Amino acid sequence: MSSDIARLPDKIHRWSQELGFQQTGITDTNLHEAEQRLQHWLTKGYHGDMAFMARHGLKRSRPALLVENTRSIISVRLDYLPEPQPTIEKRLHDPATAFISRYALGRDYHKLMRNRLQKLAHKIEHEVGPFGYRAFVDSAPVLEKAIAEKAGLGWIGKHSNLINRKAGSWFFLGEIYTDLNLPTDSSATNHCGHCTACIDICPTQAIIAPYQVDARLCVSYLTIELKTAIPESLRPLIGNRIYGCDDCQLVCPWNRFAHLSCEKDFSPRHRLDSALLVELFAWDEKTFLKNTEGSAIRRIGHERWLRNIAVALGNGQKSEAVIQALSQRLSDCTELVAEHIHWALQRLTSLSS
Repeated sequence: MSSDIARLPDKIHRWSQELGFQQTGITDTNLHEAEQRLQHWLTKGYHGDMAFMARHGLKRSRPALLVENTRSIISVRLDYLPEPQPTIEKRLHDPATAFISRYALGRDYHKLMRNRLQKLAHKIEHEVGPFGYRAFVDSAPVLEKAIAEKAGLGWIGKHSNLINRKAGSWFFLGEIYTDLNLPTDSSATNHCGHCTACIDICPTQAIIAPYQVDARLCVSYLTIELKTAIPESLRPLIGNRIYGCDDCQLVCPWNRFAHLSCEKDFSPRHRLDSALLVELFAWDEKTFLKNTEGSAIRRIGHERWLRNIAVALGNGQKSEAVIQALSQRLSDCTELVAEHIHWALQRLTSLSS
């Protein structure tokens, strides 16, 4: 190994920090254990309708099949927590307020992180000359959490999220696949111990066993990935969560070490951190598209946005404003939305009788 390559990791860590990443690690491409876990998860059908999880074969767990000649992977962490956890918990426990997973309150992180990873790659290229690489931010079949764990950024907790001893779990991950043969960092060790807080708190009991999540039960899957009707038995458990779920992170003891993000792009937009359900339910498609421009929320579309809010309204308290909002929307909505509105109206009526 040349002296230039041997010294490169220290420079990569420094450049990453200068670009705003909170942590960087380097690992090899051996993801054999993660591959076995993934195949077991897929065999059990825990991925539900997320066919893309199985579509790419072994490319997800064998980086060189995705990007030829990949020898090393650079993994980075970017914190996104926009507000103190007590404030988040207050919003979650107010049935009239819409709860949106905190990663989605601001601008979409994909473009921001990808641009910075590209700048990091350019710095490396300036140092060592042209090299093969490709940057990823949750945009391809990449086992980002397994990679980050091997690179020393944290360990995969019992809820399947990555946890860092000094920063909790409120962060995004990104990667650079490279053909450089770089020295690697030590992998992280697990510090969950006997704690089962995340398992106990899950509103739908989607964490069916430590380190095993049945996506078909997960609120994030139900409100984001599922394109059809939400199963009736699960609707009451969703509460006021209209896009994703943060319960397992809020209860994790390691998140007492989490840091608020310095990124202005991750600050809440359009009062999405505190807006009432009836306010958001009143958005027509034009307003939805305008207010979710540059946001991760836009990917679910206006129909599923209304579907999710209808369920949340049905889980709240009956009021004239809520009944009126639900009833008025029936005159101009799809069959999917109408089904959930009728469920909400029936539920509110039965709970008050």
